[in-house]
Amino acid sequence: MRVLLPLLRTSWAWRLGVPAAAAAAAAARLPRGASAGPEPRRAMAFYRTEERGQPHSPGYRLFFKNVAGHYISPFHDIPLKADSEENLFNMVVEVPRWTNAKMEIATEEPLNPIKQDVKDGKLRYVANIFPHKGYIWNYGALPQTWEDPHRKDKSTDCCGDNDPIDVCEIGSKVLSRGDVVHVKILGILALIDQGETDWKLIAINVNDPEASKFHDIEDVKKYKPGYLEATLNWFRFYKVPEGKPENQFAFNGEFKNKAFALEVIKSTHECWKALLMEKCAGGAINCTNVQVCDSPFHCSQEEARSLVESVSFSLNKGSSEEDQVWHFLGK
Repeated sequence: MRVLLPLLRTSWAWRLGVPAAAAAAAAARLPRGASAGPEPRRAMAFYRTEERGQPHSPGYRLFFKNVAGHYISPFHDIPLKADSEENLFNMVVEVPRWTNAKMEIATEEPLNPIKQDVKDGKLRYVANIFPHKGYIWNYGALPQTWEDPHRKDKSTDCCGDNDPIDVCEIGSKVLSRGDVVHVKILGILALIDQGETDWKLIAINVNDPEASKFHDIEDVKKYKPGYLEATLNWFRFYKVPEGKPENQFAFNGEFKNKAFALEVIKSTHECWKALLMEKCAGGAINCTNVQVCDSPFHCSQEEARSLVESVSFSLNKGSSEEDQVWHFLGK
């Protein structure tokens, strides 16, 4: 018997992230004389997000479905690349700009829904540090990447942080949690968090009005002066209000360029492939997937649905977001 969950909301929105073959098939179904859009990258596919549980509660989860309505993993089943020729990548948005809730892909849960991080039994929120409010970019991750905690990075001399690689999207639009957007990679920052390499990609939504101006990290300095400095300071200080020391960086906090960033993405994608093929130790990482057919962790659509429906959710009403306070870290 199917158990009714306390809250379930679904929403459909046009999401970027369709492979070229699917885009071509969609274009072929258009009436004669119709146009699929001004350029191929605007071909879109439905990604359905399904909320279960109350927001601002430990039981909240945001699950993903593909165009056919089947549950998928945003970690494993959404392709890394959106366009191999132009080096466009799919980004899964976890945290919209200006918000505080520390939302993340649940790497240790079946089908890896987005959830709010919990520490010491409490939901986690990032502090407001003057002059910023919450996250200062749309924050998320590249699917099909993994920073291997057992593999030492040759450029930082530290192992990975056991997560998909993080993305700071710097476009003008505030995106929504669960959006899947095509991004251009511009550069990368190497945060060293408690001895682990925690890469932070700098990217821009390809459909941003100013995206055509941005091709490499120098363009960020030119067209958004002060943004990289603000990014460095944000990551340096964001844990200080919790009583922790300032974060450290490799390369003295220098942002590396696009070419360097693409090599890091390539490396983390290879680590992910080894993980999904059980060629390395994944620990508690949940590798269940629906679309990587040659993976030993592949499951059927019916099994995926059963996994989602078996997840228990708290019946407690969600609390309002934490009280907003500001921290001025003057010297």
